[in-house]
Amino acid sequence: MTLSGPRRPPRSGKPPNAIVIFVHGYGADGSDLISLADHFAPVLPDALFLSPDAPGMTPHGGREWFPLTMRDPSEYKRGVEAAAPHLDRYIDAELERHSLDESRLALVGFSQGTMMSLHVGFRRPRPIAAVVGFSGLCAGAQADAVRPAPTLLVHGTHDEVLPAAFTLQASQVLGEAGIPVEWHFRPGLGHGIDGEGLGMAAVHLQTHLSKVPQV
Repeated sequence: MTLSGPRRPPRSGKPPNAIVIFVHGYGADGSDLISLADHFAPVLPDALFLSPDAPGMTPHGGREWFPLTMRDPSEYKRGVEAAAPHLDRYIDAELERHSLDESRLALVGFSQGTMMSLHVGFRRPRPIAAVVGFSGLCAGAQADAVRPAPTLLVHGTHDEVLPAAFTLQASQVLGEAGIPVEWHFRPGLGHGIDGEGLGMAAVHLQTHLSKVPQV
């Protein structure tokens, strides 16, 4: 299956020199996150923003990277491993289409999309530029995460879907694997993304993607 979904071309009108891929959560689709491009384009005017639809369908008609039936750690791990090839093939095709490599790629995930980003992002053929994860968790150990990337995790303290403690656990797991990680709690925020979190993400992406590659 070939993934597809909304995209936003570079604000500058130039060919892209970076790609930011939004990885949506369970029950949503690519249209749920593509508007985040509006927040990041001012600091990344030459970036292409992509938001693919996950390959699976939920019982209620939304999209899923993998089914959520028991919500236990082993299910998350099996799920990301099964879904990873779909996202990897999508990434491969987009990098090739725009003559870019992983050094010009960032993944931004939400919820289940964070699980996917934290799995795929550290297992590409070459290190990617950055990972951002909102309101998610790390699905299993990262001992085989052989290509670390600078990672930002942001989580609401009032998240009742995936409690904020998951971000503390993820930061520990990532740190033990040698992955540079920064994390922030957003007081009073539930399972979502707020303006402060977007601001942090914009700084993170700009820091790691703003350097223009040498031709």
